[in-house]
Amino acid sequence: MVLAAGAPAAFSAPSPSPSPSLSVTSAAPAAGAAQDAAAVVGGERLGRPAVQVAPRTGAPELPATLTGRSWLIADAATGEVLAARNAHLPLPPASTLKMLFADTVLPKFDRTLEHRVAPAELAALGAGSSLVGIKENLPYRVEDLWRGVFLASGNDAVHVLSHMNGGLARTVTQMQERATALQARDTRVVSPEGYDQDGQVSSAYDLTLFARAGLRNPDFRGYCATRTARFPGAVDKATGQRSAFDIANTDRLLGKYPGLIGVKNGYTTNAGATFTGAAEREGRTLLVTVMHPEQQSKVYDEAAALLDWGFAAAGKVEPVGRLVEEETPPDASAAPSAEAPATGVLPHAIQQADHALGPAGWTALAFGAALALWAAGRLRTRRRPHTAALPVLPGGVPVPPRPDYAPHIAYSLPARTAAGSTPRGSTAVGGATAVGGSTRRRLTRHARTLARATRARLGATTTPRRGRRR
Repeated sequence: MVLAAGAPAAFSAPSPSPSPSLSVTSAAPAAGAAQDAAAVVGGERLGRPAVQVAPRTGAPELPATLTGRSWLIADAATGEVLAARNAHLPLPPASTLKMLFADTVLPKFDRTLEHRVAPAELAALGAGSSLVGIKENLPYRVEDLWRGVFLASGNDAVHVLSHMNGGLARTVTQMQERATALQARDTRVVSPEGYDQDGQVSSAYDLTLFARAGLRNPDFRGYCATRTARFPGAVDKATGQRSAFDIANTDRLLGKYPGLIGVKNGYTTNAGATFTGAAEREGRTLLVTVMHPEQQSKVYDEAAALLDWGFAAAGKVEPVGRLVEEETPPDASAAPSAEAPATGVLPHAIQQADHALGPAGWTALAFGAALALWAAGRLRTRRRPHTAALPVLPGGVPVPPRPDYAPHIAYSLPARTAAGSTPRGSTAVGGATAVGGSTRRRLTRHARTLARATRARLGATTTPRRGRRR
């Protein structure tokens, strides 16, 4: 809730009428009055300015005292809109925008987490903002901050949570993204708490979407249904003990209207009064939103009257639209992995090595590697410490060593006896092998010679010349 308004928001809307026109199913829309059905979220009738209702036989009449410029009542479970007026009319939302803030930020922090409030987190509050009374340089639990948001409509609590979330600008961006995911296309977020800002608008339809999404979160539902709570205060300088004080929910219907769950109220000079509520009766939950009635105090009366009508009319009216579901994000698993190359494609470093070697280099390397592998047999090869294993190309050929890609191949020399001879059964490549005698030693010498020649050839073709950079 905000007690004073900033600059007026930019929007265009028809003036309120004491006796709004009524549109029933049998009435044909005036030419050019209705929007394209495909462009109206929730159904074509919700884009019309007149009251939309489709009564069956025996349905009660809508309350005759409704003055809200925009309102909507819907079934929370089915999403059926029972009646509406100017459902998509963009209007300043005031503190009812805090429902979208909670939809966005509430799931991110454990309710028991403690946060010490820095002075900068309370520095950008608008003049006349409603406050719960947060003190700088003191710790607060996240659950206390959320009670400050829902009960006292504290803009200071919103700002602290926004800074915890990465800052005001980041939070506003995420709120807009959340609104887009919920298909709330009438909403433009400029401030996270709903304080009046140029261009910041929402609609009765969008606010109802925010309430419906929020009530699916048990913490959201619990906070908005809380009537009173104790809130941490300042530290007594004499005793060193921290005080606490009572806060009460500013929703005037909570505890008075039978079955009311919440959700959020708001008021600014520019927006007038706004209210979104949810009530449950005989297993049915209804959602209602009223924006900008002729008198601020009437917002609760008109919301209660619409709820009474909705419970009486359930099953006796045809829906005039529907609350849409949240858009499903793209399946992340369908995206190609950035770590694994596609089938048949060599990693970038291997492609570079292939380009640098040329046919002759590959032939020499393959021949030398084949001799070394044959001499080693099937047993494991000992490696020097800190020697990285090189990738292997299709066919078992290792990637050639390059100064800018991988360390050179390390060869383990055989252990020698005290007399300087090579023990029987050992190999120059490491480990025991069945290859022995003169054949083994001859193959070992060939492998070493070929490996040295290959390294020299690679050094000549891949090492850049030193000199001045251009």
